[in-house]
Parts: sequence; C-alpha cells; structure tokens
Amino acid sequence: MVEESDRQEKLRLEQIELDKLPYKWKQSLQEVDLTIQLPKGTRGRDLQVSITKTHISVALKGQEPIIKGELCAPIKEEDSTWLIDNNELLIHLEKINKQEWWKNVVTHHFAIDTTLIQPENSKLSDLDGETRGMVEKMMYDQRQKQMGKPTSEEEQKMRMFEKFKAQHPEMDFSNAKFN
Repeated sequence: MVEESDRQEKLRLEQIELDKLPYKWKQSLQEVDLTIQLPKGTRGRDLQVSITKTHISVALKGQEPIIKGELCAPIKEEDSTWLIDNNELLIHLEKINKQEWWKNVVTHHFAIDTTLIQPENSKLSDLDGETRGMVEKMMYDQRQKQMGKPTSEEEQKMRMFEKFKAQHPEMDFSNAKFN
C-alpha cells in the first residue's frame, strides 16, 4: 500500500507533467472530458475537429494540431461531442469500456499512474443490472447480519428445508441443525 505522503508526492509530480499538456482532462469510469483554451472569439468554423472511435485531432484552421493521436482506448464515436463555451473547447468522450481508467488521452502523451485514482462514490443507479443486484444482495445480507437475522443464502436454505420437510412428513426433523 502506498503511504499517503508518497501518494501525494506522486500526484504532485504527475500534475506538473499534466500541466505541460495543451489541454486539461478529467475522467470517470464512463467518460473523459477535455478542456482546451482557445483564442478569444474563436468560433466552430475556425476549428478542425475530428473524433473517431480510436483517434482525435483538434486544430485551429491553418495551424498545427493542438492535440492529435491515437486515443488511449476506443470510444463511442456517436456519443462523443464537442462545443465552444467561453473561449474554451469542451470535448466529451464516451468510453466503450466503462470498467477501466485511462492512463492518458492520447497514447503518446504523459501517462498517469491509475492506481493513484480515488474514484468518487457511485450511485446504485449508475451500475449495470448484474452488478447492482450483487451489491444490493450484499447490502441486504450485511443489514440482516447486523440485526442478527439470517442472510439471503441462509433464508434460501431454510425455504428449501421447509419444502423438503413438507415433501417428507414421515421423517423426524426435530434434531436437524443448520451450519
């Protein structure tokens, strides 16, 4: 486990490198958002923006690209957008794989240490159905244990036992125990 002071130092050094990039970026497991400062008065027609599943290119017309290269991971091209707001180009990239952190936006730029990321708490509604069901079951079982009641698995075993008892009334279950 990384000591907190080591972690803070690594984050500080990473930020120095990130500040050298011509854009700022942040991410969640679902998306990546970039912000690029533009000259005052820049309009959409002044830009050349290309976003594909695996590449990005942004340039002011007639100039070298501000960002150009292969994306760290594929994106949903149809759900990715850009707009100009208050002299900033805001680019939203929707990840295909919503289970991994990106090390960088384009592969040839500085790579962060993704093990240092501390994600925000997520809401149950953000989870896919299977994961949500598993988390809800775990939460239910934890509450049941705290109240001294059986977990969902123990309840299921008891239901199966009751059904078995009903099917076999000739048997004596008075000394039966669960473990």
